[in-house]
Amino acid sequence: MKLLLATAMIAATLAAAPAHARKDCEELKNEIAAKIDANGVKSYTLEVIAADAESAAKVVGSCNGGMQRIVYQRAVVQNETIVASEPK
Repeated sequence: MKLLLATAMIAATLAAAPAHARKDCEELKNEIAAKIDANGVKSYTLEVIAADAESAAKVVGSCNGGMQRIVYQRAVVQNETIVASEPK
């Protein structure tokens, strides 16, 4: 009985995993933006790129089953103009 229950729980977990892994990019991007905004960051960019694309920006999420990534780059304000910051 315990084995059956354990097997059922594992199967349910595995069945839910692909649905979570294939989250829509715009939905995830909006969730990440809400968290960044809640932290008080005013000037930044979030961009959806292909998983194999090169980027100097920080990867903050992946979506569409790992086929795409969401990258974050904070901007700095210089003389009232927003300029993308250089990666460190």
